[in-house]
Amino acid sequence: MDSPRWRDLDGVSVEELKEVLEAMAATGAAGSGEGWKEPWSRVLDGLLQQETLYSGAFAVLPHLVEVAAASPGRYVGLWVDLGLMVTAEPAKPIPADLEAGFTAAVRLAAQAAVRGYLTAGASAAECAYLALSCAALAGHRIGEVLWQSLGFEEGSIVLFCPGCESETEIADFFVDSVRPLFEAPGLPDFAAAPPDGHVWGEVAGALADGALGPEWEPFLRVARAVAAAGVPVGTPGRAVLCLVAAMVAVKGTPDWAGKEWARKLMLLTGDFRCPDCEQTWAIADCLVEDPDGARPHDARGRVRTEDGWSVPSTASAPEVGRTGEPGAGLRLEGGVLLAADRTPRGRVRVLSGSASAPGSGEGVNALAVVSSPAGPTLVAAAGGTGTVFLWDAADGRLVHAPLAAHRNPVRSLTALRLPEGPVVLASGHADGTLVLWDPGTGQLLCEPLANWLGSVEGMCAAAVPDGRTLLVTATPRGAVRLRDPRTGEPVARLNPTGRAIESIAAVPISPGHTLVAASDAQGDVHLWDPAVDDPWEPGAATPLSKREREDHRHQVALVATVPAHDRHLVATGDRRGVVMLWDPATGTPVGDGLPTDAPGSFLTAMTATTLPGRRTVLVTGSNSGRSLRVWEPRTGTVQHLALDVAVTCLAAAGPDLVVGHDGGVLTLQLT
Repeated sequence: MDSPRWRDLDGVSVEELKEVLEAMAATGAAGSGEGWKEPWSRVLDGLLQQETLYSGAFAVLPHLVEVAAASPGRYVGLWVDLGLMVTAEPAKPIPADLEAGFTAAVRLAAQAAVRGYLTAGASAAECAYLALSCAALAGHRIGEVLWQSLGFEEGSIVLFCPGCESETEIADFFVDSVRPLFEAPGLPDFAAAPPDGHVWGEVAGALADGALGPEWEPFLRVARAVAAAGVPVGTPGRAVLCLVAAMVAVKGTPDWAGKEWARKLMLLTGDFRCPDCEQTWAIADCLVEDPDGARPHDARGRVRTEDGWSVPSTASAPEVGRTGEPGAGLRLEGGVLLAADRTPRGRVRVLSGSASAPGSGEGVNALAVVSSPAGPTLVAAAGGTGTVFLWDAADGRLVHAPLAAHRNPVRSLTALRLPEGPVVLASGHADGTLVLWDPGTGQLLCEPLANWLGSVEGMCAAAVPDGRTLLVTATPRGAVRLRDPRTGEPVARLNPTGRAIESIAAVPISPGHTLVAASDAQGDVHLWDPAVDDPWEPGAATPLSKREREDHRHQVALVATVPAHDRHLVATGDRRGVVMLWDPATGTPVGDGLPTDAPGSFLTAMTATTLPGRRTVLVTGSNSGRSLRVWEPRTGTVQHLALDVAVTCLAAAGPDLVVGHDGGVLTLQLT
């Protein structure tokens, strides 16, 4: 390793390699760990730059592969990176004295990557890259799609016509198709299969029937045949993509995410007709420029639209129900929730009672439930006029005149029960003004507090161990303040990074101690402990795993708190409707999460509550989708409620769900 020949190679030093090997040895000794990833990422940056592979890789890889092959399931990220490296363009030819060792290392990596697939529990996104890497290490050209973006949430794809070399971008190409849009490819000729002894046969055995549903079985048969043959180099790309998709369906976690990714990968096994030369090609041949052996053929699976060639309009949206499975839905008609067979499943109450109240046409921006041991449970709502309305949750009557101390639109509401007993209702306004109310009497507790920190977009209550309950306010300018709930005056600050905050929630971790969860405009999530004086200090807060969020491509838009039997969990939702649950004590995910909503149903509201029998449900709402989803994490059951209103905010009081929308407020009982 210290020879002059080593020191002449490009891109990496012997000290950097030693650091990686030492970290891998420590991982092997401990039986787990990810300490090797950071030094390896530095080495990778030196070896692979702008799709060019530098000659240091030919000396480095044999050392790394030899160590990693002993425990392939621990080094999934390494096998993915090696797949990228073997498809890159070498800056120089392989040095003659390193060629044999490098070639042997690639053969060993090809075997180990497959073993890693069989043993690792990878996220669906990570599994997709791993499966493509396995194909690349086996020498198949479809591995070049590793260079293509697999960020399916973007929806579009760029295809290169092998006939006229034109480039076509198809918007909204990827849909989560429940059923195939085209026929499965025929079984290829496996005359050029690799020699006996390859490990792909074990993959063929792992591709269980029904992984994607019965309609996809012909595609799985192709995938199983390709795996059993060992991915011969001459296998058509569409057949290898069947294998890649099947691998993700079987091993990608959680189960619903694996199916979603697999079905989208299966779309790449269809056909594309070039709008310029009007020749039809396999999409697999159009993913990269100049594919070897590509031939035009008859079209089978694409239709022409005004925007180009896309999937047929008959493509089905994902069905909703038990996580990853079909389920029942309800629809609002005439104030009654009806099942598909029109059986009544509960009544819906519209909260109004005043000509100026929401429900008379005014949209609602904020909701809060006000609970008091000595009085009735109240529902507070406010919108663009700046007026706050309070109803009795039991009978829907207005409890007193609307609260109108400030005319600027209300952006957030929250209720705080102070340690000595009284309850405070806070309203945050678009101009940054904060107003504190006594909800029982409707009286102001102090003069409205103006500030320059920006619109008060989020509020919650936070208990600290010294016995105080503080009001937390957050703005899009990144100002998160802890305030005295009697005066509104700031007493401390959170969010030392200053990132714009879009959503906050209080997360109890013990009696008298609350953490604050927040999502920012960049899709990151934060967890702060208001009990510590220095906002940079984590205190009792454990950051939620960034790697898990990146693996799931989870750009957080909303946060909420979910009560569990023995603790409270953090719920994070992205715009697609994907929800993940997290343990705030460890920062790790809990359970499989909630899959994406139907296309176009972007998440705009989220809340959780406990029903009779200690059943916890989380409810998500969509403004564009005009609907709700009610998810029970323990069983995975999902119920879809079509309300025909644009949902803007949600709150809950036991089994009663309060829905704020573009025309007012309604309540319904969850069952």
